Amino acid sequence: MAAGYGEMLRTRHAARLLTGTLVGRLPNATAALAIPLFVLAEGGSFAFAGALSAVYGVANAVGQPLLGRAVDLYGQPRVMLPSALLAALGMAVFAVTGPEPAFLAYAAMVVSGFFTPPLEGGLRALWPSVLKSEERIHAAYSLDAIAQELMYVVGPLIISGMVAVWSPAAALFVINALGALGALAVVTSKPSREWRSAPREAHWLGALRSPGLRVVLGTFFFIGTALGSIAVAAIAYGKDAGNDATAGYILSAIGVGALIGGTVYGHRQWPGTPEQRLRLLVAGLAVCYLPLLVVPGTLMMTVLAGVAGIFLAPCLACAFVVVDRHAPRGTVTEAFSWLVTSFGVGAAIGSGVVGPAVQSGGARAGYLVAVGGGAAALLVMVAARRWLQAPATPSPIVARSENDRNGAVEPGFSAGHQA
Repeated sequence: MAAGYGEMLRTRHAARLLTGTLVGRLPNATAALAIPLFVLAEGGSFAFAGALSAVYGVANAVGQPLLGRAVDLYGQPRVMLPSALLAALGMAVFAVTGPEPAFLAYAAMVVSGFFTPPLEGGLRALWPSVLKSEERIHAAYSLDAIAQELMYVVGPLIISGMVAVWSPAAALFVINALGALGALAVVTSKPSREWRSAPREAHWLGALRSPGLRVVLGTFFFIGTALGSIAVAAIAYGKDAGNDATAGYILSAIGVGALIGGTVYGHRQWPGTPEQRLRLLVAGLAVCYLPLLVVPGTLMMTVLAGVAGIFLAPCLACAFVVVDRHAPRGTVTEAFSWLVTSFGVGAAIGSGVVGPAVQSGGARAGYLVAVGGGAAALLVMVAARRWLQAPATPSPIVARSENDRNGAVEPGFSAGHQA
């Protein structure tokens, strides 16, 4: 697999685009920690910190698909660079003025969250024209899924280090400046500047008019719910165990499990259609959540958390392919942005729902919410399977030609760019 990833990264522009996207996503990946740390350091309450984080998250969930649609219409640089600068400016205002006055803090969160550039969707839209090979794109989607897990492990460590060395305000400034630079690295690249979405049919639903895409979004809403609830349940488990650091072990173990699963999944081409594989992978994810209900000692709980993470990265990698195949013509960036939104909203709701469950039934009740989320995701995949079949004209994901870049789609290209 290392050879496959190496070949992919040696492709011209690939390493720059992947690195720029990861750096550009740092503000979003660390906001849930950076915002509360700053508010608390300025004398604000936990409730206010949570409210600001929630506003940021909701604004981000609304902005991603809208900005993704704008990218499909107007190209990446004209949308992503201004939005990245506005997002950084919003957080800079927040860092300068502090949590008071409250209305200004909320406004800053709305601006920063809403204008977070849709770099994830943009990168996945670029891969076919950059990598020009089904095998390399397969490796790219797997590496992308693995990198997401790394972002949410490394990002909080970066914030914690900056807070320890400087201050929470400085951390906000630096991390958002890095985010803007990452977006700049992407949009000034040749592939980003030259990329054009295929012509799209005017429709108010945009990418959401695809039944198959709606099935994927519903599935990943519940997967997000499961992950959001696991995070809170892990904290409750740590408190019950008398060691708050235990929550960190559990969440890190999930990340390690996802890294292992993503690496194995990306090692080869698997039989069957991506739609069939996604159903099996979601089933594996749901089954691997079940052992968490045992709630054993810390060591075994950490192992079970690793098992629970094994199918996460493969599910994401496979979903990227399925989204590309089912996105209506000219909506690929918007479609990927909807995936980000559904996952994030699900995680936020899971975090909210699990609170009362933990309060009344402890960590086991919290993990029961996660199991329910996994089961609901599988139920969506099974119940709606007739809407998530292989496209009528299936084909491997290959590079678009110069004609496609100019708006014409040739036979045999990715279904995400076909009518």
